[in-house]
Amino acid sequence: MRLAALIAVAGLAAGTASAQPDVPYWASIASGKANMRTGPGKTYPATWVYQRRDLPVRVHQRYDNWRRIEGPGGAEGWMAVALLSERRTGMVTGEKFMDLHEQADADSPVLYQVEPGAVGRISECTGEWCRISFVVGRKQRGGGWIVQGALWGVDEGEVIED
Repeated sequence: MRLAALIAVAGLAAGTASAQPDVPYWASIASGKANMRTGPGKTYPATWVYQRRDLPVRVHQRYDNWRRIEGPGGAEGWMAVALLSERRTGMVTGEKFMDLHEQADADSPVLYQVEPGAVGRISECTGEWCRISFVVGRKQRGGGWIVQGALWGVDEGEVIED
């Protein structure tokens, strides 16, 4: 009986470990305030304090309950996994406003223009376009399609299904 319980627990642990995405992968900051540290532990000094929920980050390495991440500006460090979310988000890059279209087509009507640095939630990507929505106040608004290459938070050619 004990052996069966031990095998069942071992099987659950193996299932959890295999459910983790391969590195590197994209994540986002789940908290309104998150410290990036020089090493994987609270005893390491914080080098950066992120104060932007949903900011996309690139996870490069795992160590216990810590992840080595890269932020949009290229800063790298360690963050507690509890401060990260699997929610896919994107940050508008570049130096000019980008068009947010009604459809995944440059000829479709423009719904909004989005400024560089705006962070939104990605619901799907075709490999060329991403459907993204932005939070205004406390409400999800401003949804539309943006050229995938204009976002930090998604790989070139990556497909994300709704």
